[in-house]
Amino acid sequence: MEAASVMPDLAPALPEIILAIGAMALLMFGVFRKDDDAGPVAMGAIALFIITGAAMVMAPSETATTFGFSFIADPFARFVKILILVGAGATLLMGISSMRADNLNRFEYPVLLVLATLGMFMMVSANGLIALYIGIELQSLALYVVAAFKRDSLRSSEAGLKYFVLGALSSGMLLYGASLIYGFAGTVSYAGLGTALSDGASMGVVIGLVFFLAGMAFKISAVPFHMWTPDVYEGAPTPATAFLAAAPKVAAVAMLVRALMEAFPGLMAEWQQIIFFMAVASTLLGAFAAIGQNNIKRLMAYSSIGHVGFILIGLSAGTQEGVTGVLVYLAAYVAMTIGTFACILTMRRPEGAVESIDDLAGLSRHQPILAAVLAILMFSLAGIPPFIGFFAKYFVFLAAIEAGLYVLAIIGVLASVVGAYYYLRVIKVMYFDEPAVPFEKPIAGDIRFVLTIAAAFVTLFFVYPSPLLDSAAAAAGSLF
Repeated sequence: MEAASVMPDLAPALPEIILAIGAMALLMFGVFRKDDDAGPVAMGAIALFIITGAAMVMAPSETATTFGFSFIADPFARFVKILILVGAGATLLMGISSMRADNLNRFEYPVLLVLATLGMFMMVSANGLIALYIGIELQSLALYVVAAFKRDSLRSSEAGLKYFVLGALSSGMLLYGASLIYGFAGTVSYAGLGTALSDGASMGVVIGLVFFLAGMAFKISAVPFHMWTPDVYEGAPTPATAFLAAAPKVAAVAMLVRALMEAFPGLMAEWQQIIFFMAVASTLLGAFAAIGQNNIKRLMAYSSIGHVGFILIGLSAGTQEGVTGVLVYLAAYVAMTIGTFACILTMRRPEGAVESIDDLAGLSRHQPILAAVLAILMFSLAGIPPFIGFFAKYFVFLAAIEAGLYVLAIIGVLASVVGAYYYLRVIKVMYFDEPAVPFEKPIAGDIRFVLTIAAAFVTLFFVYPSPLLDSAAAAAGSLF
């Protein structure tokens, strides 16, 4: 009876348990199959994501903790985890045909994506510095391999090595900052830190916070710790790049939001300055550095850096409205990114995949529906109404204005105008340039399905926005 009384309640961690057991089962299934085709394992991973999502939807909505309060399940975690599952499942589904065409159809790939998703879940539900670090490492170790999955490609190997070296550096910085915070505050739990630092902090804690945020900035690829992003996006296989651009970014942002709002609310004046700088630098670099890019994957890398800047504008406000804006932006970002990479995966000719923006020339004549969908996604990324990208930016700018951060909002709007240039350039190439060699037809069914859902969500969000807005507001409210 005594042993039973000290057993932790595992119900809050049921989604993570399902993913962990499922990943092991898929690994064994792949190992003992004679056929190396990843299709059945990939479909099993997608089914696993669906089961995990159903378990979260049916779970009680109240906040629950386990493992000595180091793991928390609340509306914020559930909202973000569903976004992660959507991003992971969609990128895995639309990558099946592409990985098969590139001779990368190995069962290890979907298993690695499941394990990375498990790490992201841990990052989102971490309720202390140690649990946070465990989640980061579980995610990162899988993603290092995913980035270098194309073993016979020099670019892919280079991408994996750069990601590993800079990821290890960022983890070291984050761990050093966490150790300083623990040394001066005396606790690693978010609740304990929030209480201990409610009346201010010593210089040691502030220095630790700086290192902690520097490590976090690497994970979300915010300026000035963004340098790995373009090379990794370009070098990794395109389905892997789609996954890297969607799900891990959501998990890292959510991890940062929870840490700042729950562990360091008493140090808002200190961390707000750092977030302010990263927001300004990321939006400006994302706007200007992408202008000269001709590789569409590198363009999407700089675009993601710019979008991180806009997300940080909402976080800079430090309010419930700001966090709501961040969550709405994350949902929009996942949909727009998945849709755009689905279009990039269709850029294939008999000799192989192509990545140059010039290869899109005349797409409107060869494949008018695909060109129209990509144009919609570009308009949304640029923040042009009535698409979801406009509303995402509206909510983060509104939160900044309500918090009195007028300069930050103005800089964000100006950066958004500059950034619209390279999105509109893609549309110009598709509709007004002389046609290039057509892409392969027809589009694979898995890519077509993902593309249809993403484009519909981006286009029709304004018709019935309340489910997403209400869910985001409830999730943000659980942190305050």
